[in-house]
Amino acid sequence: MSERVSLYLQDAHDLRDGLDYVRYAEERGFEAVWQAESRLVRDAIVPMAAYAAVTERIKVGSGVINNWTRNIGLLAATFLTLDDLAPDRIICGIGAWWDPLARNVGIERRKPLKAMRETVELLRRLLNMERVTYHGEFHHVDGIELDVVHGRREPRHVPIMIGATGDKMLKLTGEIADGVVLNYCVPPEYNDQALEMLEEGAQKVGKTLDEVDRPQLVVCSVDPDPERAIDTTRELLTQYLAQQPHIAKASGVSQDVVTEIQSILGWPATKEQIERAKYLVPEDLIYRITASGTPTEARAKVDEYRLHGCTCPILYPVGGDVRLLIDTFATV
Repeated sequence: MSERVSLYLQDAHDLRDGLDYVRYAEERGFEAVWQAESRLVRDAIVPMAAYAAVTERIKVGSGVINNWTRNIGLLAATFLTLDDLAPDRIICGIGAWWDPLARNVGIERRKPLKAMRETVELLRRLLNMERVTYHGEFHHVDGIELDVVHGRREPRHVPIMIGATGDKMLKLTGEIADGVVLNYCVPPEYNDQALEMLEEGAQKVGKTLDEVDRPQLVVCSVDPDPERAIDTTRELLTQYLAQQPHIAKASGVSQDVVTEIQSILGWPATKEQIERAKYLVPEDLIYRITASGTPTEARAKVDEYRLHGCTCPILYPVGGDVRLLIDTFATV
């Protein structure tokens, strides 16, 4: 079984502590670190640059940015800049975002498949140092190229990975992307159908499923005391089930539970609201869709995701001792 493993960081730690975690993950053989950009809390690009600057080998990915809020020229220039900082170590993870957050900041996520197709095509062409004229439905550019005067003008090797959850986006991902970032808070069996969708998309362009990399976010809470690990995860699930309906749907959780949690949580949710609602999350759900418990229990659960097609777990430490999590999954 593959020993590839990556770390996922969001906002549950001081940003400078994150630099130490990434350096330690590199020492312990982790393949990559992925920085979240989901809620309105921490953008991905600034931490990615910081991680790249303090490491030598580990890859650095966006997990994931959205394809709506950055102009395509700026998006390409951003990943060119990151690649300047850490050549051949940068991964562009990009997703279609989610409502109500997108709607609440004035973004209308219409035709998400077409919008993603245009973004990926143009981003790849620009990073390939092409001069591009393109008039689509979502992007209009005339004779633009990455204007590198001082530095490397050769094409940049930045894999484009789509954060896909629904069937249609998974099919598109298999067709146009270098890989998928499979979502978290889903049971391992969710992957079975996801892989079928990826393979269907890949076959449209003569690829096999093996040519589509499949890293997967996995919520991971490791503690010698399994009850403490479970309680930490419960708080995270309370928030995500209420605020990200696509994850709630994919997890298989009852809509009645989601509705009741939503009735308690505001936007943004307060710690007090999360504490009040968290016991609505069934314990069996926590064990089913996360890797929570002792180091042995967490490793066993992560192996289930691997057995169901995940090529590289991206471990999300939701609390507790991050170094313990890294040690639990270290490959060196």
